[in-house]
Amino acid sequence: MGFRMMSVGAIMALLGVALGAFGAHGLRAILSEHMLEVFHTGVRYQMYHAFGLMVSGGALAVYQLPLFRWAIWSFLTGIFVFSGSLYVLSLTGMRWLGAITPLGGLFFIVGWLLLAIGFWKLAKPKTLS
Repeated sequence: MGFRMMSVGAIMALLGVALGAFGAHGLRAILSEHMLEVFHTGVRYQMYHAFGLMVSGGALAVYQLPLFRWAIWSFLTGIFVFSGSLYVLSLTGMRWLGAITPLGGLFFIVGWLLLAIGFWKLAKPKTLS
């Protein structure tokens, strides 16, 4: 699962670049400046967490620690809930989606916490030689 999730992270980054270009070139004439910024916030956070997915996937592939698997699912859920809600909000104006966006942010925070705890557990104290 680890290396596959690294691939999924790379695909999320690819989609982030494509969506960013779409926003910059295809939506500029359609969306208000505020809604365009909302769209780009979704892109930015998708990109950040695509890298988190790649790191978590690599860590899982090497160490098989369940915390890394949970981090992966937390990052994926966060991308779909946080970034996805911002994409739909900016394109449709459905403001109620803004109420679920913070839940996606919470998944991002949990993912980074799980990743940090996983790496902390792997750290071995240095011994004096």
